[in-house]
Amino acid sequence: MKSDLVRRWPTALALLLATGVIAAGSGDDLGDAVSGYADALPLLPLLYVVIAQLGRPRLTWPVLGAGVVLLFGLGAQDAVPAGGAMIVVALAVLLWGMLRGSPHGGTVLGVQVAGAVGFGALAVAGLAVDADLGRYLVAAGWFGHGVWDLAHLRLARLKGVVAPTFAEWCAVVDIAVAVELLFLR
Repeated sequence: MKSDLVRRWPTALALLLATGVIAAGSGDDLGDAVSGYADALPLLPLLYVVIAQLGRPRLTWPVLGAGVVLLFGLGAQDAVPAGGAMIVVALAVLLWGMLRGSPHGGTVLGVQVAGAVGFGALAVAGLAVDADLGRYLVAAGWFGHGVWDLAHLRLARLKGVVAPTFAEWCAVVDIAVAVELLFLR
């Protein structure tokens, strides 16, 4: 029993984080919540693109930490929008992939890029419409990314793109955020 609990630490950490985030954001205005979650959504698939190109899943957690610092650091100032910075990073990684090749092959990198474009499009669409409709688009993006994480845990071709502990953690966080967005008032 203890080994199962130890092995499931990413799920426990995700539930703890999701509970704290939901409690902290429960008083937020719907528009603020949709905007905040839409801004954060592109970070998730971008992380997959970066790690796929690095070819080192063990760097997943440090790259996540750097991405969170970048996201919140850019959010704290008004000079450079976080979304614009993420687009620049994505383009730099794509250029790097085209010039150097990808450790997992072009197909896997292409799948990661397609995911980043799709989830980013849901985030942008969620910001472009009124908050009530936007919540459903952004929630769909977060839920879809949770399914994306689970696919990376299960599909042999996608294993090794990111650390399995991250994929498990991220799936739980993503689905919790999607549920929160659906029930915000």
